[in-house]
This record gives sequence, C-alpha cells and structure tokens, in this order.
Amino acid sequence: MKKILALVCSVLLISVLAACSGNDSASGNSGDEESGSNGESKVIKAGIGLNQDHPQYKGLLKFKEIVEEKTDGAITVDTYHSGQLGDDRSMMEALQLGTQEVVIPSTAPVANFVKEFSVFDIPFLFPNEEVADKVLAGETAQGLLTKLEDQNLVGLAYWENGFRDLTNSKRAVASMEDMEGLKIRTMENDLHLDAFKKLGANPTPMAFTELFTALQQGTVDGQENPYATIYLQKFYEVQNHVSNTHHIYSPFVFMMSKSFYDGLTEEQQTIVREAAVEAGEHERKLNREANAKYLEDLQEEGMTYTEITPEARQEMVDAVQPVIDEYKSKIGEDTVDAIYKEIEEAK
Repeated sequence: MKKILALVCSVLLISVLAACSGNDSASGNSGDEESGSNGESKVIKAGIGLNQDHPQYKGLLKFKEIVEEKTDGAITVDTYHSGQLGDDRSMMEALQLGTQEVVIPSTAPVANFVKEFSVFDIPFLFPNEEVADKVLAGETAQGLLTKLEDQNLVGLAYWENGFRDLTNSKRAVASMEDMEGLKIRTMENDLHLDAFKKLGANPTPMAFTELFTALQQGTVDGQENPYATIYLQKFYEVQNHVSNTHHIYSPFVFMMSKSFYDGLTEEQQTIVREAAVEAGEHERKLNREANAKYLEDLQEEGMTYTEITPEARQEMVDAVQPVIDEYKSKIGEDTVDAIYKEIEEAK
C-alpha cells in the first residue's frame, strides 16, 4: 500500500511540474503574439444593424484586418452584424457604458445624442455623392465628430449609407400626391417624421430590427433606405414598388467608446483612427458599386421602379422647406449655414 501511495504521489508531482512548465511557455507565447506595447491584449466588440452581405459589414471586416495586422494582434476585433448586439441607439448606449467598443450608426440616431448631427437629415441637402464626400471631409463635419466626446463617444470617421429611397406595398409613387396616407417606417428622428408628414405620408418610427416583420404583417406600408439595404434585407419579398426619391443622403458615423479609446496607447489610437478612415474608403467604394447593381436586382425580383421627375422632386423640396426653416434653430443656425456654404463651394 505504501508503495502504491508513493507511486501515485510521484505521478502527481511530475504532472504538476509539467503543467507549470507548459503554462510558463504559453504565457511567453501570449506575451509575444497577443500583447501590445503595454503588455495588455485588448478586444474590440464591433456591432452593426445591417447583415453580413452589406458593404458596411465588409468595411468592418476591413477595419478588423487593418487593426489586427498593424497592432500585431495586440488588439483583436470581434464583429457582429444583423443587430446581434441591439439596435443603433442601444449599441451607442453600450459604448457610453463601456460594454461595447464600436458601432457605426446612421446620423439620424446620433442626433439624439448630439443635436447638430441632424443637419445631415435635412431633406434634399446633398445633390450628389461627390459633393457629400467633400463636405464630410470638411471643417464643419469633422468638427461635429469632436462633439461626441462629451457623450463618452469618439467619432473616428464618416462612412456611407447612401441616398435613401422609398418603397411600399400599395402603389407606385411618382409624386407627393402618391404618398398621401402611406404608413412609412422612419428612424426615430423628429426631423424625418415632420418632413414625411409634410410630404403627405403617415410616418411611423420603429427599430430597424423590427422592420421586415412590420412590412410583412402590414403594420406599415413602406420604408425608406438605400438600394443596397432594400435588397440585402430582402424587402422585395414584402414590397412591390420602389421610387428614387433620393430624399436624404445618409452618412454612417464610425464611433468608439471613449473609455476604451482613452485606454489605448497613442500608437494604438493612431492605428484605429487611420484604420477607420481607410476601411471607410473601402466601404464607400463597395457601397456605390452595390447600389447601382441592386436597383437592377430589385426590378428582377419583381419590384416596379418609378422615376421621380425633376419637377416632382422640386415640389417635394418646396413642401419640406418650412420644416427646414423650423429645425434650423434647433439644429444650430451656425452649423446649418456652414454646411450649406460648404455645399455651394463643393459644387
């Protein structure tokens, strides 16, 4: 019995020594391969509302690739699509709390945190994408990103959602008259709501994650989003008509939790900032290619496409002008005037 007990003790001792040796080796590898210059590995949890086929998610994968490569694995990026972490607003709140690190919402929900971002929700603001690019790279738009810091958020770059267009299940929309009474889902943004009321529609705000079911069940008649979103979310399965209203050009805002950003080294801060810009350029290119293609795909799926004439669009512009005048002071007259000035210069 004593011999057996001695043998068991010997085996246990050898196992413990081997385990200790193995752990030392693993720790050494972890330090070389995963830790940053401060010896601490960091994880970025990044979420979006759109699905894995959307250019926004492909841009997020590009951000992940750049960050992980340039930090030698000291920072890893875990990506989540399709609202797996919540809607845009709840994910922004998670950033404020420090329980999530990155989200890329449209400017409409961002305006609930910094009111000046509502300037990008002014209907018919940008005439084309090229002008939007110049203005978003300009002094006023870049200055708005810095205002996010007061909300415990860091704005790193603008990405692109694109021009928003109207779909519905009731009828072709070629004019304001055709919009009369349509229940249209909008984002939770007062400027959007009031603008659609002026256009004759019945706007209904709801979370994007609830939209497909609401369209399917007839809770709302239609919605407004860029072609890529309309196609990739398969709205053509529950919508019959699409019109190129181009009523709003919608940027995305790439933002990070300030508490997380402040915990990075200066070198890491530079890397994530530059990565957000570079990945945004990649996303913008993919998005524009996709939107051109997806309009054709939507028609192939059976949707009826209606072109808005310049005269009909001007009627819409005139109809929403009182809303713009009303919201100018709410947004901030200096911000609105500065953006309009930069638009004229960009033209």
